Amino acid sequence: MSIFWFYLWEALLVSMTKTLRIALLFGGKSVEHEISLRSVRNVYEQLDRSRFEPVLLGITKQGSWHLLDSIDQPIGTGDYLNLSLGDSEHTFTTSNGNSGTGKLDLVFPVLHGTDGEDGSVQGLLQTADIPFAGSGVLGSSVSMDKHISKQLLVKENIPTSKYLAIKQSDLSGLDYKHIVEQIGSPFIVKPISLGSSVGVAKIKNEGDFNQAVTGALRYDQGFLAEEFIQGRELECAVLGNQMARSSDPGEIIISPRYEFYSYDAKYQDPDAVEIKIPADLKPATRDLIKKMSLKAYKTLGCEDFARVDLFLKADESIYINEINTIPGFTNSSMFPSLWAQHGISFSALITQIIDLAMERYEMKKKLNRDYRGTAIN
Repeated sequence: MSIFWFYLWEALLVSMTKTLRIALLFGGKSVEHEISLRSVRNVYEQLDRSRFEPVLLGITKQGSWHLLDSIDQPIGTGDYLNLSLGDSEHTFTTSNGNSGTGKLDLVFPVLHGTDGEDGSVQGLLQTADIPFAGSGVLGSSVSMDKHISKQLLVKENIPTSKYLAIKQSDLSGLDYKHIVEQIGSPFIVKPISLGSSVGVAKIKNEGDFNQAVTGALRYDQGFLAEEFIQGRELECAVLGNQMARSSDPGEIIISPRYEFYSYDAKYQDPDAVEIKIPADLKPATRDLIKKMSLKAYKTLGCEDFARVDLFLKADESIYINEINTIPGFTNSSMFPSLWAQHGISFSALITQIIDLAMERYEMKKKLNRDYRGTAIN
């Protein structure tokens, strides 16, 4: 038996012989706070109670952490939490010191956007030696930063749209005509480090551009001017680590009322999109999309699970748009729906993600952290 399978088997045996206390971490200091609240409700309801005991940890928009008794309890009304470093009966203690979360086996972040999906929370948990589900610091941060992720994709010859990255310090020399010469017109403006189409706009003229820059910089310190790709919007779900696999792609068919997949189309208008799973694709195109999605997932250092967003042009050329390391778990979210077509229920999907995270944590624990070196005579 290889060492990988030994650790996997060991981790699974441990996790299946006791009820694991799983902290669901949600809310957050993000413009995507409300999406997180919708996602966590589904994860909470679908968590297998025969194996897992949920513990609810909410983060307010101001950044305070609270222990909640109910999924319906407003976050700010819960007991304030402190992180307990070192040996303690509570992973997080309440501010009055009288109680806390108890020992947690794993944290499942159901956070979207800034200070949740960008590696910051992952770094906190890693430093405190608390197991967590999803990509670590590296995979989270590079996937969240659209400029860095595009640079890595280009380096690995993974097709992505043409773009220019523009920071606040570049605004004095900003030239709309230069952007059009570089990437064409129309084009897309989007904040560098946000998701859920917040602050995204389609630009057709200089007036649109000036307004969009103001909007994007309301949420981030930089933005991308990105080639507008006329094509089908596809999404592919990836699950796993060493043995990662990708789902068959699904398609988002946007109503003609919308020019692109905007925030309103995603979350405000129930009639804005039609979801087609699986997407109607030629077998060769489907297989190539799955292969490219896996390559992009590994290139950006993703772990456990993610959703890859792509474009397919009329000539069958494929472009990776971006990767979401904590995709939505709402009723309309693609990630659980993409796995449902392969016979994996919502509940079973959550269980698989937790098992993957526990397996990864147990394997990392085997690494030697005490280097004594070799004596030199």
